[in-house]
Formats: sequence, C-alpha cells, structure tokens
Amino acid sequence: MSFIIDHVHFVDSQIDQLQLPELSAASDSALASVTNADSDRTRIIQLQLLIKSLSTASASRVLLKSATIQNVLQQARLVHSTATAAAPEQLQELEWLLVSKSTVQTYGLILNALLEQIISLSRDIKYWDEVLSSYTRTGLYSVQVSPRCFWRWATDIYLDTCQKFQAIQTGEVHPQTSSSISDRWTQFYGLVKKSVRERSLANMQSKITSPFAVSRTEVRRKQSHLKRLREMSASGLGVLLDEGLTFDMDDEVFTTSKNHTAEDKEEWRSVVSKSVVLMETVLRNVTLLELGANEFEDTVFTSLDDDPEIVQHGSAEQPSESARLASRLQHLLCNYLPRHVENSRKIVKEHGRPSRIVRYWLPTVLLIFSSTTLLRILFIRKAEIMTWVRDLVSTAKDFWYNWILEPLKKVIGTIRHDEDSEVALMSKRSLEGDRNSLERMVVDFAQDTSSNNVGLNDEEIADLRAKVKEGDLTPVLKAYEKDLRRPFIGTIRGELIRALLIQIQKTKVDVDIAVGGIDALLKSQELVFGFVGLTPGILVCLGISHWLRGFLGGRNDSTNFRKQGQVMESLRNIHRILSASTPSANGMLSYKEHGLLLCQVHVLRQAAQQVLPGQINVEFLEELNDLMDLRAGVERQLRVVDRIRWAYSKWLRL
Repeated sequence: MSFIIDHVHFVDSQIDQLQLPELSAASDSALASVTNADSDRTRIIQLQLLIKSLSTASASRVLLKSATIQNVLQQARLVHSTATAAAPEQLQELEWLLVSKSTVQTYGLILNALLEQIISLSRDIKYWDEVLSSYTRTGLYSVQVSPRCFWRWATDIYLDTCQKFQAIQTGEVHPQTSSSISDRWTQFYGLVKKSVRERSLANMQSKITSPFAVSRTEVRRKQSHLKRLREMSASGLGVLLDEGLTFDMDDEVFTTSKNHTAEDKEEWRSVVSKSVVLMETVLRNVTLLELGANEFEDTVFTSLDDDPEIVQHGSAEQPSESARLASRLQHLLCNYLPRHVENSRKIVKEHGRPSRIVRYWLPTVLLIFSSTTLLRILFIRKAEIMTWVRDLVSTAKDFWYNWILEPLKKVIGTIRHDEDSEVALMSKRSLEGDRNSLERMVVDFAQDTSSNNVGLNDEEIADLRAKVKEGDLTPVLKAYEKDLRRPFIGTIRGELIRALLIQIQKTKVDVDIAVGGIDALLKSQELVFGFVGLTPGILVCLGISHWLRGFLGGRNDSTNFRKQGQVMESLRNIHRILSASTPSANGMLSYKEHGLLLCQVHVLRQAAQQVLPGQINVEFLEELNDLMDLRAGVERQLRVVDRIRWAYSKWLRL
C-alpha cells in the first residue's frame, strides 16, 4: 500500500466528517418535504448511490480508474443542472459531495501518476549513470545505437539527394540535358556522393572527437532532460500534496461539530474548487521542460490566483458551481490527464534508456547466425548426447537406490532390531565352537601325557576345562618345554607337534575373542554407522535441491539482500535530500525537495514491507509518517532518519 492511498483515505474521511452529519440529519425531513416532486426524490437516491460508489470505504479499489470517475460524473448529469432556488438544499449538498469525492479520486490518480513517473525516471537516470561509469559501458551503448545512427544518417542523405535531384528535374538548378535511365542513375549517384561529402564536412567536428566522447555527450544530454522532468514532476507532486485538498480546520471541527456554519461550507467548497484548478494547472505545465522548477511553481500559483472560476458564482441562467466544477473535472480527465501521460511518454521515449530491441539486437543477431552451427553440432553429436542423457538418468537412479533407499532401510532395520541389518565381523557361534575344540584338545593331551596310566578323574578334567576357558594351558606348555629339550624325540613321538597345534588353536581363540569385542562395539554403535552411511546421500540431495530452488526462482536470500540494498539506498537518498536542502524561513522543505523526499519514502516503504515483520512494520510506518510531515521541519526529519537507522538496524542490516 502506498502513502498516496493513505492520504486519499484521510482526505475522503475528512469530507465525510465535514458533510455527512448534516446530510444524515436532514435526509428524513428533506425526503418528507419533497412530496410534489418525485423527480427530486429519485435524484437524491441516485446521487447517494453514486457517492457510495466513489467512497474509499466502500469501493473495492481505493483509487478508481479514470473511466470509472468519468462514468459516474456522466451518470450524475451535473452539467445539465442549473442553480435554481427551487432545488432542495439536500440535493445541492449531495451534488457538492459527489463533486468533492470525484475530486478526491482524481487527486489520487494524478498523485499516483506523478509518483510512478518519478520512480521510472529515477531508474532511467540510474541507467545513464551506469553507462557513464565506464568506457566499456559507453562503448557497448555506442554499438547498441549504431544501427539507429546509421539509419538516421542514411535517411538524411537520401532526403537531401532526392531534394537536389527533384530540383534538377524541374529545372530549378539547370535544365536537364539527357533523359536516359543510365544518365539519370549516374546523376543520382553523383548527387549521393556530393551529399555524403557535404555531410562529412558538416560533421568534421564530430570526426575530430572520439566516438566515446560523442556518446557520452549524448548520454549527458538525455540525462539532463530526464533530471529536469523529474524535478518538475517532484515539484508538481509537492505542490499537490501541500496545497491540494488541504482543509485548514481543527480536528475538533471534524469530530465534534455536527452543524457547520456557512463559512465552513464556503471554505471547503473553495478548497475543492482551487484543488481542481491546481491539478489542471500542474498537468498542463509539468512537462514543459523549458521551465525550471521555480518558474513552474510561479506559473502554477499565478494561474491559480488568476483563474476566474474560483470566485465565480452561478446565477439562475447559468450552471451551478458544482456543475461547472464537474464539467471541469471531466475535461481534466478526458484531455489533460491523457495529454500529460502522452507527453511524458514521448519525453521518456526520446531521452530514456533504449528499448530492449536496441539493447539486445547484437546478441540476438549473433544467436541467429550461430543457430545453424549449433543445430549442426547437436545433430552430429546426437548419439553422444543421448548416451550422456541415459548415463545421467542411470547414475541418478543408482545413486537414489544405493545411497538413499538402502542406507535408509538399514537405519530403519537397526531401529527395529532386525537381524538382517546387524553389523558383524564374525558369525555368532564361531567363538564357542573354537573354544570347545580347544578344551577337548587340551583334555585329550593332558590325559595322554599324564604320569600315571589311569588318566585324569572327572574333578581334574572339570578343573582343567575351567583353566582353559580362562586361557591357562599349563599342562600343554610344560609338555612343550620338556619336548624342546629333545625336539627330535618329541617330534617322533608327536607330542611336540600336538603342543604346537594346540597353541595355534589357542591363538585362534584369542583372535576370535578380540574380534568378538570389536563386534560388540560395532553393534553398540550400529545406528551411528547407519546414519554415517546415509549422510553422503542426504548432503548431495540437499545440495541439489538448494541449487534447483535457487535456479528455478526461489531466491529468498538474494531477494531479501536486494530489498535491504534498496532500503539502504533509499535512506541514503533521503538523508542527502534533507542535508542538501535549502529550508524556508520556517525550516520546511521546498515543493521540489518534498516531492523527491516522498518518492524515496515510497520506495523505502515498499522495500521494508517485505523485510520487516508485521508489528515492526506497523511501527516503521509511524516513523515514515513522521518523516513525511512537512510541518515538522528539516531538523526533526533528520532525527527521524537517525532513529530509523539505530532502531531498525537489526532487520534492515544497516
């Protein structure tokens, strides 16, 4: 929402508070008294419906279109009414209220048109600043406009040659001596060469200077015209906001007074009449670039003071004041507003940044000429491209199944204690079998090498099994040590080899125990390993989705960064306008500076609306209202700018 809409709301509510209490109090008595004139009763109802359609509180759009306002004024048929004493007072008041609300809507349209024009001109001026910022951009601009310059030069040569050839044909220069086609073409070609030579001599100064200097001079000339139009539009915006539809009455008059005096009625009607004349004068003179901002303001106020219809009152034979004002509003909407839009468009078309055709004709031409080569390359490498596409699809599918679905299934199985998903380095019963085999080998070896021929009893066997489980192989080691003294005999008997094999089995059991410990550790961290296996796939998917979101237009971070840049630029421009201003005696800005300030505040408001949260944005709008208050003075406005910087730096990144 723009500050213009807020201002139109405020002015419309002022008119409602000023006029509607009287109308509601007198409506019953007025309709009851009109018993002998049913046409007046119908007229009152019709005007009430038309007024409701113009009210900002009931309209679906706050600012109505120009055609809608004209249609309402035509339906009201005010231009056909006359100022007669027989007309009811209620009818006259409704006619004035209709004209006032139409004036408010027209006022909002003109303010919005000037504001949008200033913003558009600021963009074009910034574009010319970028062109002037470097010789590379200036050279690119020279290439972009070269076809248009060549066409203009060729057209001048052609017109000059045709004029000279026609003068020769009519005998104004010298009589024609030959009438053959070849002689005529030779003569025409000679005239073309002569025109080119004369044009070259006339443009000798441009040949001395570099093409960059010529282009930069042209860009500065265009920029100066746009700056002049922006200053004029800003001055018009400031004049309309400060002087148009300004009711110099206290708030108590609007809120507490129910029956206004004749002076109050005459004052607000005079304000409406002057505002119509003011809007008409601004639209008529705002595009006259030969006038400066000061001359423009003087012209506007001089025309306002000299306008005869402001003080003219209707008579019995002449249309009423409301009818004359409605006719003037219709003329403004039908003629002055479209003419202003057309004149502004012509100036921007001539001095604004080039069209897209001019700016992008070079890459378009290169693309057209290289299209056959590109198509030929694509056709030749069609098989390779199809192979690349198939490989890309296959890689994407394998990545999805092997690095996303399978690790995810394993993680889910681990959470559910699925046996198929357990992490293990060895089978479950491997250690138990190796340990039982070791026990049997040690027991058999001990019985075979015992000192008595009876062998071991059950108690000794149980004790030996317990020691083997604890890793104690004392009988085997003693026999091994004994056989090492006479290894040849021990080898022949086989006891030395059995001892070695038992120790190898013991080593295998020890390894199985160590691996079992590692296996238990892995099982305790099984979920962690599952997420570790899933992490690479998740990271790749997040990176691809982030890139796609940024590529397809969801650049929220870049958008916020750009909006924050607009906020900083607008605050900088506002501070420059206030610090470089020349305040009047009462410390207020001039009309031109106020218009430029309002434009920057509008841009700041639109950018901050997308950055600040809801409640913070409401508080920020209060600061902007203080900043737009012209009566506050420049010093207070500068303090508001400083307060915005430190109070909202958290969200605006100032």
